[in-house]
Amino acid sequence: MDRLSSISGLVVQQKKEWGEILSGFETKNKYQIFDEAGSPLYLVAEESGSMILRLFLKALRPFTMLVLTQSGQEVLRVKRPFRFFFHRAEVYTPEGKLLGVIQKKFSVLRRIYSVQNRSGNEICQLFGPLLHPWTFNIMCEGEAYGKITKKWSGLMKESFTDADNFGVTFPALCKIEMKAIFLGAVFLIDFVHFENKGK
Repeated sequence: MDRLSSISGLVVQQKKEWGEILSGFETKNKYQIFDEAGSPLYLVAEESGSMILRLFLKALRPFTMLVLTQSGQEVLRVKRPFRFFFHRAEVYTPEGKLLGVIQKKFSVLRRIYSVQNRSGNEICQLFGPLLHPWTFNIMCEGEAYGKITKKWSGLMKESFTDADNFGVTFPALCKIEMKAIFLGAVFLIDFVHFENKGK
């Protein structure tokens, strides 16, 4: 993940296959990650899972996302255990070392996630303002230092697919481990809030 050290933001683009677009059947999610200049950094692939869970649980399904270099070397692993509520994602190195956790918190109207280090201590929160449904601010001690934003993909793409594009702006002086955790948060947010549950 050394390539994350010098960049201040990412674009995460979901890749949809024509078979899924035409049939409406939910397939394994795939993403491509670019730096702020548009240069490709990583590929992301959802590991194979149960076809039954994919069919019946749809966006609630557990998943493991593999973040890979362009040559296919694994650099990060994001795991989501199954939960109906209080959704969670865990971010690991390829060797299985836990980097951190993103945990949904109870809130009646707001969308709030706790971002925790490997010891379970909260470092910051992801806060979705009520009137800005596409944005999650990275909040530290009540101040916004970065954000995760769902980008509109264009009329044709939004009309025919549920593919999502996200922009991530990292806080200043953000360490590589924290950047990796925020990247993992994108996949959880996509599934919980933007994945088309009607398919």
